[in-house]
Parts: sequence; C-alpha cells; structure tokens
Amino acid sequence: MPSPRRRRPALPLTLSAAALLVPLATACSSSDGSGTSADGQRLRVVMAFPPAQAMSPYGDDAVTLSRLAVIEGLTTLDKNGDAKPALATSWKRDNDRTWSFTLRDAVFQDGQKLESPAVAHSLRAAEEASPKPRVLSDTRLNVTTPDRKTVRISTRTPDPLLPQRLANPSFTILSEGAYKGGRVNPAGHATGPFTLTKVNGALSATLQRNDSYWGAKAKAPGVDVKFVADGTARANALRTKTVDVAEYVPISQASLLGDGLVHEFPSARTNGLSLNTRHGVFADPAMRAAAREAIDSAALVKGVYEGRADTAQGLLGPGVPWAADRTAPTNRAKAADKAQVAKTKQIVLATYTNRPELPEVATVVQQQLTARGFTVKQVVRDYAQLEADALAGKYDAFIQARNTLLDTADPVSYLASDFSCDGSFNISQLCDERVDAAVDKAAGLADTTARHRAETAAEADILGTDALVPLLHERFVQGYDDSRVHGVSLDPMERTLITADTRLG
Repeated sequence: MPSPRRRRPALPLTLSAAALLVPLATACSSSDGSGTSADGQRLRVVMAFPPAQAMSPYGDDAVTLSRLAVIEGLTTLDKNGDAKPALATSWKRDNDRTWSFTLRDAVFQDGQKLESPAVAHSLRAAEEASPKPRVLSDTRLNVTTPDRKTVRISTRTPDPLLPQRLANPSFTILSEGAYKGGRVNPAGHATGPFTLTKVNGALSATLQRNDSYWGAKAKAPGVDVKFVADGTARANALRTKTVDVAEYVPISQASLLGDGLVHEFPSARTNGLSLNTRHGVFADPAMRAAAREAIDSAALVKGVYEGRADTAQGLLGPGVPWAADRTAPTNRAKAADKAQVAKTKQIVLATYTNRPELPEVATVVQQQLTARGFTVKQVVRDYAQLEADALAGKYDAFIQARNTLLDTADPVSYLASDFSCDGSFNISQLCDERVDAAVDKAAGLADTTARHRAETAAEADILGTDALVPLLHERFVQGYDDSRVHGVSLDPMERTLITADTRLG
C-alpha cells in the first residue's frame, strides 16, 4: 500500500495562477480600493465553475445562482432534505397527482408582485425549456392558477416528492420580465437576498443587496464574484487575502492553508467502484464479492485524501444523516479465493481526470485488486470521452464520484437511475427484480420517515449484489477566514454558500 501523498510545500504562484489573480484582486475591490461601501464591507468570493449557459436557470448555472442567494423557488430544503416554505408559505396534497401551494407576500427585484401568474409562467418555462432540466427527466407538470395567491400543480403520475422537487434551483421563480428575446435573464428579476446586476462573461459577476427582500435583509451590501477554475489559484487568493470566500479548495491545498482557513464537512457524494454485472469477469457474483473484499477504504482516505474524507459506510454516507440507521446488506455471494481470481481474464478499470483525486484513487484500487489476484488495466481520460462507453457497459469496473441526492435531494432518484433495470445511469448494468421492487416501494411513499426506511432497505439490497463497492465519502472543503467571515453555509447538498447572513466582521 502506498504511503500518504507527500504534502506540497508552499510555493510562489505559477504564472498562470498569478495571471488569474490579478483581475481577481481588481474585480473584488471597490472604486477606492477599500472593498467597502457606505453601509458595510462587500464580500469577495471566488467560485470554481464559470457560467456555462449565460446564467440560465435550466442548467448548472442555476446552482451557481442558488449558491449566491440570487434565486428562490416555492420551497427550500432543511438538512434532512425535507421541504420547507420559501416563496410558498404552505401546501397541501389535493389528490395523488395534484398539490396546491399558497404564495407569500413578496415582490420581485424589479418591483413586480409575486402572484400566481408569474409563478405559473416560470414553471411552464422550465417545462418547455430545451434541453429540459434534469429534475424534469422523470415527470411532467401541469400548472393552473385558481386565484392570485394559489398555484395548483398536477403531475402525470403520483409524485410524493413534488415539494422537494420544487426546491431544485431549475424551478426558480422569476418575474415575467426575465423572459424576453428567446432567453431567460435572472438579473434583476429574481426574489433572493442579492440581486444579480452584472455578468462579465465567464470571468466575474456583481451582486447588490436586495432591499425589498421579503425575509431578513442581507448583512453585506453586495458580493463581487470571480470565476476561477484553477484550484491552486483559488487557494492562493484566499491565502493572500485577495478574497473572503474561496469555493471548493482542493485537497492538495487544504493542509497548506491551515484549519483557520479551511472548513470541511460531510457531503452527499459517494465515490464508488461500479462493477459490470452483465458482461466479463464481474458477471460472476463471487468475483464481485472478491473485489469488494479487496478494497481498503481507510487506505484510500489516508493515502489519497489525506484524511479529508470519510470511510465507506454504504451508498449513503454521513452527508445523509438519517441514513446512519441503515439495514445490513443481504444475500451477498461468497467471495472467490485468490487462486480462482488469478485464473480470470484481465479487467479494465476506468475513471476520469475531471475530479483530480480520482486517477490517484484508481491507482490505489488497481494495487488492491492486483493483491487479490486480479490482472488490471487502467483507462483514465476526460469524462466526456468515457461516459458513452461506461453507460454501454464496455468497462469491467468504473470509478466515479456520485451525488446520491441528485435533483430531488432524496436518494430515490439516485437509486432508480443507477441501479434499476430501466435506470438511465446504470453503469453497473444491474437488473435485479428484488432491487427494482425495493426502489419502486420507496418511490411510492409520501411519508418521509417511511420513505427513508424503505430507501435504506433498497440500499441493503443493492449492496447485496456488489454491483457497486463504496470506496469513500467525499467531504467538501470551503475556504474562508473564520476570524472575520461569518455566516457561510456549509451545505452537503451544494445548493447554498453565500446567504443573507454572510458577512465580514
């Protein structure tokens, strides 16, 4: 087993990182260079992912807008993933396919009142968007407006998770002024604590406090945002106090920054080894069991993640706190011994470069499987070059980092997409009647406690097949100086970061 990765010494910025931080310092300062305004200090934030769809709410940019407290939906989520009031103060289920939502008194950032026609327009726009938001991949919405303060939403099939679904950032509610010229522009048309006032392509954005916000007013007068994909550059910006908050500090930089600047917390992301249950060596359950027994999660956490991850607990890790009371896996096959494993053909183990730790994880997993007797060939490429082949079952094993809460903030979507016979992301090629029945049961339950219990039972059935061997649970690492920056949201579901309470002082 390899020793833990050697910690890198603090080095001067590379030319490319320095070049990124020059405009960062400029964009994140006020006109007098103080970084302050008449009513307090503005926040300077560096984010990892630049806008990819001109801040459209129907793709990944919606998450960016949510993390910057610009947009809101009818509902929001608590730490357990339960729906709570946002722009809707309450809701009730009229029948198995229809829900009614009562709107709060609020105004959009352009001064228009929040009323049911605007809400219906936003939800219909999401329904008609192309490409369609992922959260709508398995359902359709029909929206009506009984009165100015009520929205009635029907789904084609019963959807007990509709209130959680509506908390997805792609269901942001915007005023009708946002929908002009064939595009959707959230700038000045949302309802959140901060108003998006300027976007400079994929480089930067400017936010101002929304003084007409229906809730507690933002404590910072505004936010100056820079988008920097280079993780080392983000870390160095934090180190040199060029920014106040740095999103997603790389593991390799966390130890260099120190505990006062680094804040890690459990995520809903599980790194797993998907094994091809339909073709090749791992079509044999005994070989999958042997692979499971070969994996040493603690060695991966220590050697690759420098202790900044959690050892494998199942499909659902500590970022899903209610899953701690889980059911033990059942019906596992007896593992093949080393002599049997040694007789098998070479297996192909694939992963991608887009998440910097995964290639190193693949190397350690290859060593662990080899020690068990497997002959392993690695394939490591950009994710876009691997996805089609992975989904087609062309690899024996595939290492991936997967958000287990997906778009509805409930794992039933993940369980169905990744492990059911008709799953759209079933890399393991699993098709098991028992698993399908368990997932279907969970999907049909409206009561949260009962659904969670059914989901952990489905998890146990899936783990019993060894279609996926959990490797570890990632932690998110956000950067800020906790002696002067307060109110940063450490959200396992990745939907919030800057809030109305985020401030300097």
